[in-house]
Amino acid sequence: MKLSQVAIQLYTLRDFCKTAADFAATMKKVREIGYTAVQISGVGPIPEAELVAMCKAEGLVICATHEPGVKILDETESVIARLQALGTQLTAYPFPAGVDFDNPEHVDTLIRKLDIAGAKFRAAGMKLGYHNHANEFYRPAGGATFLERVYAETSPENIVAELDTFWVQRGGGDVVEWVKRVKGRTPFIHLKDYMVNPKGEPHFCEIGAGTLDFKRIIAEAEAGGCEWFIVEQDSCPGDPFVSIKQSFDYIKANLVG
Repeated sequence: MKLSQVAIQLYTLRDFCKTAADFAATMKKVREIGYTAVQISGVGPIPEAELVAMCKAEGLVICATHEPGVKILDETESVIARLQALGTQLTAYPFPAGVDFDNPEHVDTLIRKLDIAGAKFRAAGMKLGYHNHANEFYRPAGGATFLERVYAETSPENIVAELDTFWVQRGGGDVVEWVKRVKGRTPFIHLKDYMVNPKGEPHFCEIGAGTLDFKRIIAEAEAGGCEWFIVEQDSCPGDPFVSIKQSFDYIKANLVG
């Protein structure tokens, strides 16, 4: 993994990306820390042209986005147009809101619509990923998990993986084994560390402060053709800029080779 492949997921900095002025200041801080790429998510209603200009002014690449799931499935062309305006080719379905995993119709419909939308992205020269949380590891009545079904029942050409390392661990999965499982369809991955407090409760933490074996995770992701290694921390114990710097510094010192 090269340092130039390490990006920051802006959802981590969402409270500092609500206005154009705040976004510009945030991009400056992100670049000063050392990141050279960002994933657009959780930002305010800022026109795409302005986002591009502010990132370009700091030498930042927009490597990917997250978009609302309903728009991805039902307004696919508008999302494709947004990605074109942002100059990126990667996005991800972020969360299966409103999906009852005990309802076969819900599950079948979502998988079918993901594959259809993914085909449209592919035709436009783009890739649609699926971003997991923990609930996709629910196994109804002893059957396959929802995440297993997503990758088994969609075309690898239409749906790629945006594995989230924290949520794989939280869901009871083996992160390294899951990275191996989606080998060849992982253009991006969320690097998010996992720790438990003295009560055994799971928490987000900075890369290197938790329990995940990122050397093995990154090695397997690279073997599978991963292009972007995106740092994300859903919540931080204090200043998120301090947390993302701690993660970047750890990656630079220990994981880049």
